[in-house]
Amino acid sequence: MCTRNNSSQRPPVPTRNFCCVKKQRYILPFALLFFLSSNLCWPQQVSPNPSIEVYFDQPDEELSPVWNYFGYDEPNYTYAANGKKLLGELAGANGVPVYIRTHNLLTTGDGSASLKWGSTNVYTEDSSGHPIYSWEILDRIFDTFHAADVKPLVEIGFMPKALSTHPEPYRHDFPQGKVSSIYTGWAYPPNDYQKWSEFVFHFVHHLRERYGDAEVKTWLWEVWNEPDIGYWQGTPAEYFKLYDFSVEAVLRALPDARIGGPDTTGPGNDKAANFLHAFLEHCAHQKNYANGKVGSHLDFISFHPKGSPTWQADHVQMGISRQLAAIQRGFKIVASFAEWKQTPIILGESDPEGCAACSAEKNPQNLYRNGPLYGTYTIEVLNNVLALAHQERVNLLGIVTWAFEFEDQSYFAGFRELATNGVDKPVLNAFRMLGLLGNERVQATSSGALPTEEVVRNGVRAMPDINAIATRKDREIEILVWNYHDDDVPFPTAPINLIIAGLPGDAKRVLLEHFRIDSDHSNAFAAWKEAGSPQSPSESEYRSLESAGQLQLLNSPAWIETKQGSIRLQFTLPRQGLSLVRAAW
Repeated sequence: MCTRNNSSQRPPVPTRNFCCVKKQRYILPFALLFFLSSNLCWPQQVSPNPSIEVYFDQPDEELSPVWNYFGYDEPNYTYAANGKKLLGELAGANGVPVYIRTHNLLTTGDGSASLKWGSTNVYTEDSSGHPIYSWEILDRIFDTFHAADVKPLVEIGFMPKALSTHPEPYRHDFPQGKVSSIYTGWAYPPNDYQKWSEFVFHFVHHLRERYGDAEVKTWLWEVWNEPDIGYWQGTPAEYFKLYDFSVEAVLRALPDARIGGPDTTGPGNDKAANFLHAFLEHCAHQKNYANGKVGSHLDFISFHPKGSPTWQADHVQMGISRQLAAIQRGFKIVASFAEWKQTPIILGESDPEGCAACSAEKNPQNLYRNGPLYGTYTIEVLNNVLALAHQERVNLLGIVTWAFEFEDQSYFAGFRELATNGVDKPVLNAFRMLGLLGNERVQATSSGALPTEEVVRNGVRAMPDINAIATRKDREIEILVWNYHDDDVPFPTAPINLIIAGLPGDAKRVLLEHFRIDSDHSNAFAAWKEAGSPQSPSESEYRSLESAGQLQLLNSPAWIETKQGSIRLQFTLPRQGLSLVRAAW
């Protein structure tokens, strides 16, 4: 399934011996080794002339678009002009539905947004404690989803002020305060679980009536966010009770709803792992708080793996191993339950680090978010997550990228976002590349690839991972190639030898297109710096930035001849670069 040299998970492919290629990496002239170490001072190695071989006639397995999930804290950004624009771009980049998850759908407030805050004011009470429902702000959010043709992954949270056991203080003041100070009245359990249940029922019933059964049956639903940390100011047992009452209410309003949880943090640490295990145990074997029966309804399982980049005095070093190790441990926990080992898994927030709303101003390690590295890291994680899901034999449904856009912020301030002030960042073009892939993988090997177990254990700190995913459609093949390393430092480009073999007999000539993301292509950040880093760009400058933010070709499309069903391509790929090669006939 994965593009690895040690292809133990696939039948043997008739190709040249890549073990020999591995050995040849180290048979470099001593003088060259001395030059690299003494003059360039880079503590990294590079595989000479990595070779990638792809076989159109050797199918591998289905490639489901698990990357089509996105999320953000601030739901009121949804209907801002740039929010609408970005939702349309996400929908247009993919031929299958995109799912959107947001926090604060039930939070009390006037609908004004700020970093890590949003509100809808859907629930208040009169002086007698009777509920008052107001759907106006909520409808603006979901109407925008509907108009953009995206699907909600509806997060049931947070606690309305009138239902909170600790209502004051309620609205936080981030970023004036620390991230740990945001857990105010909205994070507490309900003061009445029956009232909460009726509120959730009316919430779901309203959406069903407004958008119709056919539409809402395609949505996903989940209960709360990260109840193992400050987002839930109750006990684990109180969260299980909240889950049971919420699920009962959702299914009462919409019997065909697909609902899950617990959306805990990444189970790389024991606290998160134990919470996830306890939740699955509750859903499998313990008494349901809402109906008194044994067990709870669970359509999918979700948790949030994160990486840990660090600032190394002059550059960012990504922490991919932490994220992948949390994913592997989470998969193992799910697989340990006979009741749940085939239940779909959604990585509800899968990101290089934890705080999307923390800019690079005080967190220089977040500078990676502006350039190509964010996109290349995303592809590197995706490829290894697919390998881990295959290895642990779990059912991966989706991977949520917790990034959207922030209103009223400086251009390229280093927030984790897909676009800045309506200008697309390079990471969005990585998702555009993914959207060009077919849904059937074909065999691919790379002499520059690292085994998944090595990346999980050590990250990518010595040799880069020069790797590929290949897919096919009717009369077309697509190859996504990347050159990833944890350290974002200058390094010579890698010369790539790409061989595409096994083409059908009628593919005498193919139309070749080569898309690229690097420092010079599909990179609005580079264009913005070249323009002098304007914070108030002119209209013409803005249009140029918009254009630079689109996915670009490395060179013009060209028709080339095949030889015995094969073509051979040679090109260079910079460190942290991405190439999407597409051949059609």
